[in-house]
Order: sequence, then structure tokens, then C-alpha cells
Amino acid sequence: MSDAFGSSSPILTIEGVRATIRFNRPREHNCIDPADLPVLRDHLTAVAQSPGIRALVFTGTGAKTFSSGYTLQALIALDASDHSIKWDALMDTIEAFPISTVAAMNGSVYGGATDLALACDFRVGVTGSRFVMPAMRIGLHYYSGAMRRYVERLGLSAAKRLFLLGDPVPCEEMNACGFYDALVAPADFDARVTTIVESLSAGAPAVVRSMKRHLNAIARGEMDAAAIDSAYIASQQSDDLKEGIAAMQEKRAAKFKDV
Repeated sequence: MSDAFGSSSPILTIEGVRATIRFNRPREHNCIDPADLPVLRDHLTAVAQSPGIRALVFTGTGAKTFSSGYTLQALIALDASDHSIKWDALMDTIEAFPISTVAAMNGSVYGGATDLALACDFRVGVTGSRFVMPAMRIGLHYYSGAMRRYVERLGLSAAKRLFLLGDPVPCEEMNACGFYDALVAPADFDARVTTIVESLSAGAPAVVRSMKRHLNAIARGEMDAAAIDSAYIASQQSDDLKEGIAAMQEKRAAKFKDV
């Protein structure tokens, strides 16, 4: 749904190996309304079922804000019994999404959108932006998945600073604590995101998906060594490995099997 000013629910586009979900409420800092949650779930389902997709990029409309996360008023009215569309469940879905994800933060990031970014595999930001997590200032205790991701990705000290102080943090300081995989000037932003997508698309899809799943499990303290070793042995016997080595020797792009 869109309004007279062009704002709408998140928009999905697919171009080649790249799918993009764009938050599209620039006048409202690209906030996400309750009605957007099933839309986002539908977009994720569509991407997962589309053959040939190698990367899913989340970004925002405009040059000011990536997203301000879940609408504040919706937090008060949220039906905690509806687990099918809850924000926290959606963030866990994005974290576990089989296709690699990139948070292309075209501007500042606020509130729940900070967790959405952490749920993605890679984060690209622009200079001049800032990070704000004001939960404690509005009396909101954060949910378990976000707190875990903050500690896993950024460390306990950074998580305490961001959650317990709630001060705006310049992008340079967030870069220093490891929030960004790349922090670039706005003029270089699109090219840097494209480079990450191209790198992801160059790998064997089955291997990339499997290693993502196991790396996430290791970070949660749930490593399955037997399953990892089984995947390693299977890859040694795979057609993908034969193709990858042949492509390297022949100095061409590999043509891996889709999944």
C-alpha cells in the first residue's frame, strides 16, 4: 500500500542474482509498521523460492535514514501472543535466512533497525551517518535475540554501552567496534554493495549456505562438529569442487549448481 507522497510498505525487486528489499517511508525515517511484517515475510518467501538468487540486500529510500525500525506506537499495541508476525521472530528469520544477506545502510540507523542490520551477514554504511538505540530511554527492555546478536557481533562492552547508555554514536565509532564490514563515502556506497554481492555470487551456493548456517550455530555456542565435517567430506566429493578447480585452472568464472 502507498500514500499520496509515494510512501509504501517495503518494496521487493529482483535483478539477476540480487534481490533487494527497500524500506520506503523516507518522510518517516523508513519506519516499519505492523502491516509491513507479513509483507516482509512474503518477500522473504518469494526470494527463498526464486532460483538463482545469491544475495538479499536490505536498504532504504533516500539518503538520510536506512530505517528507524518498528513504529513506536505499535510497540504499545503489539499483541504478544501473535508470534507469527512479531518483530523479534522476523529478525530471527532474517538471521537464519538461507541466502546471504546484506544491510546496505544508506543513512542513519535507529532502534529495531539496528538489530535488523545485525541479523544480516554483512553491513555497509555511509560516512556522516549515526547509530541510535534509545530503548532504555523509552522504557523498553529488548528481546533476547537482539541482545544475543549485539553481544555476539559487537562484544559485551559495546553492547552495554549501546543498550544501557542509549547515546547517539557516530558511524566512525561504530566502525571501530566492528559494526560495519565497510564504511564508505556516499559516492562509493552502491559500488561497495555491488562488490559484496558479486563476491557472494562467485561462490558455490550449497557451500555458502551450509557454512553460513554452521557459522551462526558456532556463534551461538551450538557447533555440530560431526555435521560440519560431514559437509566438508561431501564437498570434497562434489561436482562443485571439480568445477571450481577447473574454472580456476582455466581462469574463468565457475558454473556451480543452483540449490
